Amino acid sequence: MNLAATLAAEPNEDLAHISNVLIYSAMAVYLLAFFAHMAEWLFGSRSKVARTAAALTPSKTAAAGPAVAVKAKAQGGTATLERPQVVTRSVTGARDVPDGPGAAAGDEKGDLYGRIAVSLTVLAFLLEFGGVLTRALSVQRAPWGNMYEFSITFSTVAVGVYLVLLALKKNVAWLGLPLMTTVLLDLGLAVTVLYTSSDQLVPALHSYWLWIHVSTAIFCGAVFYVGFVATMLYLFRDSYEAKLQSGGQPGKFATSVMERLPAAASLDKFSYRLNAAIFPLWTFTIIAGAIWAGDAWGRYWGWDPKEVWSFITWVAYACYLHARATAGWKGRKAAYLALIAFGCWLFNYYGVNIFVTGKHSYAGV
Repeated sequence: MNLAATLAAEPNEDLAHISNVLIYSAMAVYLLAFFAHMAEWLFGSRSKVARTAAALTPSKTAAAGPAVAVKAKAQGGTATLERPQVVTRSVTGARDVPDGPGAAAGDEKGDLYGRIAVSLTVLAFLLEFGGVLTRALSVQRAPWGNMYEFSITFSTVAVGVYLVLLALKKNVAWLGLPLMTTVLLDLGLAVTVLYTSSDQLVPALHSYWLWIHVSTAIFCGAVFYVGFVATMLYLFRDSYEAKLQSGGQPGKFATSVMERLPAAASLDKFSYRLNAAIFPLWTFTIIAGAIWAGDAWGRYWGWDPKEVWSFITWVAYACYLHARATAGWKGRKAAYLALIAFGCWLFNYYGVNIFVTGKHSYAGV
């Protein structure tokens, strides 16, 4: 090996240290964003609470759709139409209920906390992205050669997906608080249990497929995660709406939280569309992994635990998408399948790497 190759193989400890500092800095800012989101939910407007209860009264549900009020002005002979409240029909067609404001916004204080939270999230995202980038520069390779690197990259991409959805004017403000919670847990686990010093890859990973296969796996996981959060909140919101429709009275705290979320139908559709959109890319991820395995190990499929659980995850999401296309498996039943599918992905991420021995045991743990 010549001198240039030897130097290239040596990790740059200064850049690795900068990467660690940036990751810890990002964690501190994410924590501030978490508190800002908490303030947004706790101290924002309460004026929109109980809209769902009003929408589910008999006078509302008996109608075929939301009414449009018409007011006539005597002067000038003109008429003014009031815009109807935005509602979303559930997958079963049983309920038409309004979307909540997304979080505690709706007044000046709520909007202020929300803007602070998003600004802090952007800053933390840039710091974390810098940490991932300097980690890559410290070893001159893709920054996902072990579980520590995979984890910091995964949380970066998940936050990036959230910010892109916000930039596209999607109603995803409700995602901020659970996302910050998850990111802090992910990074906390990464810098403690999963941390691995900056080093070079094992020979099997020296391939351009590392950039293609693992990057798509990380992106798919981030989108699956967003769909998972939406599915979980759908189940809670759907139970809340069902209780109101049956005449029940949820507690004040449950009402305050649930009324700020989109309608159950909106959450259900959002989750389904995300999972359906990313499923083809997950299919490509498995195919790319098989091609890489053929180059690295001389076989495309060897029933390695990582390969098996990647395929199990694919089957689980395929069952979910198929169930959504079947009339008897919409709503809560399909949501349970989505949770099982994400559970398979999560076990493939943590369980296989930590608890199972196989050809993918180079995760650094």
